[in-house]
Amino acid sequence: MCRLAIIGGSGISALPFLKDKKVFFLNRHGKNRNIPPHKINHKKNLLKIKSMEIKKVIGVNSVGSLKLNIKPGSIIVPDDYINLKNIQTYYDIKAKHITPGLDETLRKEIINVAKRAKIRVIKKGIYIQTIGPRLETKAEINMLKDYGDIVGMTMANEATLAKELGLRYASICMVDNYANGIIKKPLTFEMIKKTQKRNQKRIARLLRELIK
Repeated sequence: MCRLAIIGGSGISALPFLKDKKVFFLNRHGKNRNIPPHKINHKKNLLKIKSMEIKKVIGVNSVGSLKLNIKPGSIIVPDDYINLKNIQTYYDIKAKHITPGLDETLRKEIINVAKRAKIRVIKKGIYIQTIGPRLETKAEINMLKDYGDIVGMTMANEATLAKELGLRYASICMVDNYANGIIKKPLTFEMIKKTQKRNQKRIARLLRELIK
């Protein structure tokens, strides 16, 4: 039986060790990797993991940096998140008020494994979720940078739904770019993909150590 689920995107789906019987890999963008962020069926994804009796879930998420000192190429293990719009829930009819959050024990496990493997990670940070699929405007980023450290389009939904299902969820975030307007250089999707490729090797090492 799988003891760990990893939810990732196209950037890590080709890693051969993710076919290990001890781990279940789920591509959040679908088998063909063509589902945009705002169309991902997070509810179905987390229910699939729950049905397999897996307790621990690690999301691997691509993010933009809201801070100059969090450089592209960094790996960050966020300790909290902001998601004030488009919140997904299993309780659309019957209200149930959970206290959302990331699993601290699993976060520490990721950080400790990274330390043993001599992989530098940033141990905490605030993730802000936007809707997508477009990138954020400079004005939006200028507002968000006072409240968070990184910005993405998927992690908060996964974390909240996992908590509702009683799953332990933590995230490993790959910083693939500075968010729009943080630096003067214009942001393009091609730039993001280029940095993603460089980040894959370090993410692969960290995931391999976590699966052992």
